[in-house]
Amino acid sequence: MESSLIQIIEAALLSASRPLSIDEIQKLFNEEQVVPSKEELKMALDEIESLCINRGVELKRVSSGFRMQVKQSLSSYIAKLWEERPHRYSKAALETLALIAYRQPITRGEIEEIRGVSVGTQLIRGIMERGWIRVVGQRDVPGKPSLYATTKEFLDYFGLQHLRELPKLPDLGDISSLDMQLPLEEDKQEDNLDSSTRLQQ
Repeated sequence: MESSLIQIIEAALLSASRPLSIDEIQKLFNEEQVVPSKEELKMALDEIESLCINRGVELKRVSSGFRMQVKQSLSSYIAKLWEERPHRYSKAALETLALIAYRQPITRGEIEEIRGVSVGTQLIRGIMERGWIRVVGQRDVPGKPSLYATTKEFLDYFGLQHLRELPKLPDLGDISSLDMQLPLEEDKQEDNLDSSTRLQQ
């Protein structure tokens, strides 16, 4: 495998602020250059993945393509480089997101029925603004409630290629057993039953 091709792909993945697909990587080469085939790019990506075994970074395959990232085992050290605390999301938000991920497409009413509490409009809007869920249709029942499903951004954020890679839950009633790799909001109060429950920006 030509080393320059590997270096170009590595540089592109490290510079990009989002995952890159095979097609996007191929477009880095113009007509005046030798444009590598998709098969050659896949081989180069496999080589990069192998080279990263003993490095602090890894090549991660997600829904939208490929990205370079710090290995999860080292994240606690790297986190110290940032003074700002990571965004924290309420338990209600994570439970709602988990239900959408596992039961999609699902309506807000169906989420409320499973959780046993109301789901505020602000909470749903907050998750949508994060880019993790979207409206994919309407349930064919009176009122035509919106159906929610997860997005590619959701898969990318959690390092997944497909929904089938989600961890299995023994019981969706025990949503707290799902590790979404997000810190929970430290809230000692019970889940609010009104729309004041929301994602922290």
